Amino acid sequence: MKKKRSGNSDGARWLSNVKSLVFVLLGVVSAGFGLKSFLLPNHFIDGGATGISLLLTNITGLPFSLIILVINLPFLVMGYRQFGVSLFGYTLFAIVSLAIAVSIIPYPHVTNDKLLTASFGGFFLGAGIGLAMRGGGVLDGTEILALWLSKRFAASIGDIILLFNIIIFGFAAYVLGIESALYSILTYLVASKAVDFFIEGIEEYTGLTIVSNQHVEEISSLIVNKFGRGITMYKGTKGHGKKGTVHRDTDIIYTVVTRLEVSKIKSEILMVDPDAFVVINSVREIRGGMVKKRPLSIH
Repeated sequence: MKKKRSGNSDGARWLSNVKSLVFVLLGVVSAGFGLKSFLLPNHFIDGGATGISLLLTNITGLPFSLIILVINLPFLVMGYRQFGVSLFGYTLFAIVSLAIAVSIIPYPHVTNDKLLTASFGGFFLGAGIGLAMRGGGVLDGTEILALWLSKRFAASIGDIILLFNIIIFGFAAYVLGIESALYSILTYLVASKAVDFFIEGIEEYTGLTIVSNQHVEEISSLIVNKFGRGITMYKGTKGHGKKGTVHRDTDIIYTVVTRLEVSKIKSEILMVDPDAFVVINSVREIRGGMVKKRPLSIH
């Protein structure tokens, strides 16, 4: 029985990795379309590392594919040190794939209309970022930097990213002009909404409520030891049955993680117990606990 369960676990892990790669590749194709068909030809920028890369492309004339690799390199190193091999691997794969896609895929130039460029360029770029995040990767390294800084200062991830982008768009207004900067801000807003949509409304922090019939200890150990997260255990009662309600005492696990961790931790939980009941909900704000105190180590 033990060997059979190990085989099932290996199969589930392989399937999870394939799904992650598919999400990342879909994200790369979508982001590449938004960049090459809309933003690059019309000299619009976005926020974060992608925005910096677009801005430097406009200023220097160097290929976007080269600049985005150089800009994201320090963030990749930081991601490896802070969050482990898995996030580093998927993120490296995503960013290199995006650079290759923009370089070699013959995306069509769709429009010169500024409003359409801001709207649809932002949408496809945001969709790409969101899909890549669902796969466990990151197309924009400033997310990693914001997570790292939020663990050390009394500021949320959203506040840190907002500060970065104010600086980027302020510089864009100086270099590209006020009108281009305003359209670029619109691009960023559309992209942000698309990201939220494609990762199913996941905010900066996400709460997981887990009910498992026979694997409570294994799941608790997984969350605490592998992911470095704190847990809260509730005593509850389950009720179900076709012939009247059957009540049964059960342990309920609750934990809070960052949005970059949701895909990975959910997959790991379902590998331990495929029948686990997992409820995922957005958390607007947290204070204290282990979310900001211990760096994630994904293996």
